[in-house]
Amino acid sequence: MAIAFLATACGTPEASGPVAAPSSSTSSSTSSSAAPTSESPVAPTETAETTATTKTPDPQPAPPPPPVTVPGTPCDITEGACVRLSTNESWLISGGKISYGPVPTTSGMPGYETPVGYHSVLWKVELDYSRDFGMAEMPYSTYFVSNGIAFHEGSLTDPSHGCIHLSREAAAKYFHTLRVGDQVQVTA
Repeated sequence: MAIAFLATACGTPEASGPVAAPSSSTSSSTSSSAAPTSESPVAPTETAETTATTKTPDPQPAPPPPPVTVPGTPCDITEGACVRLSTNESWLISGGKISYGPVPTTSGMPGYETPVGYHSVLWKVELDYSRDFGMAEMPYSTYFVSNGIAFHEGSLTDPSHGCIHLSREAAAKYFHTLRVGDQVQVTA
C-alpha cells in the first residue's frame, strides 16, 4: 500500500502498475482505492506542463527600425534645416522632402566646432553683428544654438567660429523660410 501511495504522489504512469497487481489478490476494498489513483496522475501532469510553459522566456520585442532619412540628405527631420559638416552642404526640408538645396556652407574651425545634433531655431535677426569677433556683420542670422551659433551670410572659403556660413541668397532664403521653433539637424 505504501508503494501505491508513493507512486500516486509522484504522478507517474507506473502508479497503475503496482496498485493493480496487489488489488487482484486482495479484497475488493483495495480495488476501490485503485480507482482514485488512476485519476490522480492527470492533475499533476497538467501542473507540470503549466510550470514548463511559465518558465519559457517571453519573446523580446523587435528593435526599433532605423530612422528614415530624407532622400538626398543625411537627416531624419521632416521640417526645418539639415546640415552635413563633412561635405559642407545644407538643405531646407518641408513635408519630408528637400525644398531648397543642397547649398554650399562652411562651419566651425578647430576649437570652434559647430555642434552636431538636433536643435531648434531660437531667434532671428536680419542684420546682426558679432560682438565677440570684431563686430563682424552677420546678415540674415537665424540662431539655432543658444551660445550664438546661427546660419548667416559669410565666407564660403574660410571656416567660422561655429556658425554655418551661407551665400547671401541662401542666407536670405533660410532667414525668410525658417520660423522660430523649426528643427535644425547637424550631422558630422
